[in-house]
Amino acid sequence: MIYLILALLALWLILAIVGVVIKGLFWLTVIAAILFLVTAVWARFQSRSRT
Repeated sequence: MIYLILALLALWLILAIVGVVIKGLFWLTVIAAILFLVTAVWARFQSRSRT
């Protein structure tokens, strides 16, 4: 499960960087940033429920 979370975080980070580099894709940066935050919060709650 941890590998899935790390893979998703890496994917969202890459998409955010691509959105910043290509100026016409600002919406991609916004969506990737939101998904990154949602995934990070979700992972935090998942780790709390295990302990």
